[in-house]
Amino acid sequence: MPPDTSLIMPSLTALASIEAMRGTLAMARALLEGGRVVELAGLEVEAAGICQALGGLPQHAARALRPAMLTLMQEVEALALLMPER
Repeated sequence: MPPDTSLIMPSLTALASIEAMRGTLAMARALLEGGRVVELAGLEVEAAGICQALGGLPQHAARALRPAMLTLMQEVEALALLMPER
């Protein structure tokens, strides 16, 4: 039985979104480390889109993206430690 190719594009799109958000977080981290102020309000919408995309995948396809999501979550937590208190 051939693999289900209908999952390839949605999985790649979700992975691309995860990687794009990692890039955004890396830029924010560099700015914070350089003493700049950053606004991260738009990340909530981006994160919600990633979650929605993952929720639309079958469990086995979403599970394959788990390592990327765990890395993203670690980067969010690391960035949160750098954010100044308001």
